[in-house]
Formats: sequence, structure tokens, C-alpha cells
Amino acid sequence: MDTLSYKTIYVNKATVKKEWVVVDATDQVLGRMCTKVAKLLRGKYKPEFTPNVDCGDNVIIINADKIKITGKKMTERQYLSYTGYPGGQKAITPAEILAKPNGAEKLLRKVVKGMLPKNKLAAQLIDNLYVYAGSEHNQEAQQPKAIDINLYK
Repeated sequence: MDTLSYKTIYVNKATVKKEWVVVDATDQVLGRMCTKVAKLLRGKYKPEFTPNVDCGDNVIIINADKIKITGKKMTERQYLSYTGYPGGQKAITPAEILAKPNGAEKLLRKVVKGMLPKNKLAAQLIDNLYVYAGSEHNQEAQQPKAIDINLYK
């Protein structure tokens, strides 16, 4: 039996193969799509996944303003933040975030960031996410390939 065939492959910054992908958010459910995007950013769909290296793809989300939120989550879900001062806890709903300028981009970025690990690697991973409200994006030079997010588990 050849023991070298069982060798675990670890990638580093120099050997990682990053791709550019485009995800269309039209009529996608917010949470279900964002879990798959977080996995793409992390690199969990790749066979050479390494937990401590940024080995995920660069993800471009288009049509973020056409995302769906099911149930009463639009008004009843609250995202909390705390300033550090007494009485400084603030709550904001997805409806309030979407009412602001660039609200769809901010909401998707906030949801995906919450699904990434809580460490320094997450700050690097979230920089690989590009969100646009319309169908136009600025990353045409990278020649991204369009994927169907529904084919991923």
C-alpha cells in the first residue's frame, strides 16, 4: 500500500487558487443564499480547504436589492450593537437597513460577516465579497464566471 497517496494537502498564500464568481441574488432567500456565499468565501467547497488560510473564492453578488426575506423577519428581526456606554445598546431591523442608501449591500455584508468565523481571518475573507444593488459590477476585468447558487449545498 502506498502511504504517500494519503498525504493531506495544505495550501498557503502562494499555492492557493482563487477564482472570481458572480452570484445573482434575484428572488433568493437572504439567509440561505448567504450561508452558501460564506462557504464560498471560506473555501469549504474546495478539496484543498485549509482552515487557517484564505483559500476561498472572490464572490460578486449582483441584484442585491431583489433579495427576499421570508416571514416577519423584515420587521421583527433585530441586529444589536453596543457602544460600550451605559444605555448604548442600539437595535436595527432589516427594514431600517434597507431604507438607508446602499441598504441592500450593507444588509448582505452584515449577514455574511455574521456567518464567518470570529477571528482575524474573517476580516480578510469579507474583503473578498463585492455586493452591488443592480446587475452591473466593476469586476469585468477579472472575467468572473456566473454560478447558480442553488446547485450548492
